[in-house]
Amino acid sequence: MPRVRIGPALPDRKSLDDEIARLRDLDVGDLRARWRTVFGRQPSPHLPRHLLFRVVAYRLQADQLGDLNAESRRLLDSSGSPEEAGRRAADPKRPAAEVRPGTMLTREWNGRMHRVAVLADGFAWNGKTYPSLSTIAFAITGTRWNGPRFFGLRAQPSKRVRP
Repeated sequence: MPRVRIGPALPDRKSLDDEIARLRDLDVGDLRARWRTVFGRQPSPHLPRHLLFRVVAYRLQADQLGDLNAESRRLLDSSGSPEEAGRRAADPKRPAAEVRPGTMLTREWNGRMHRVAVLADGFAWNGKTYPSLSTIAFAITGTRWNGPRFFGLRAQPSKRVRP
């Protein structure tokens, strides 16, 4: 048995780009016909032209360049609809960090202690007033952070064990 496995030849990217360019020029009837040849069935009669184009172009790319791996498909399948994700994010029952004016928040970063005072209308740090903890965390670190998490007001996400 050989120790080296030879994979398929690299796809010709130019011909794929040309095929997608030809799809752009097709009208709805021709895109429906192309859908039938690609998928072997009729498209939904309610699909507009831009979705017909995108789905057929995606399928051509996936066939030639490779589709999503199993892990990515599983992640997308388990994510639910965008509407459900928005409802979860805006859930009023979700616990919010509550701090009162006068509270001092401290955080050590790169060997330096940072103290933030909670005000009635924002937060004070280094003699300036900021609208959110996230802007202060960005000023301290130079990278975007969730401010409440940076200052320890939110619990770290639990590490779920996946079956």
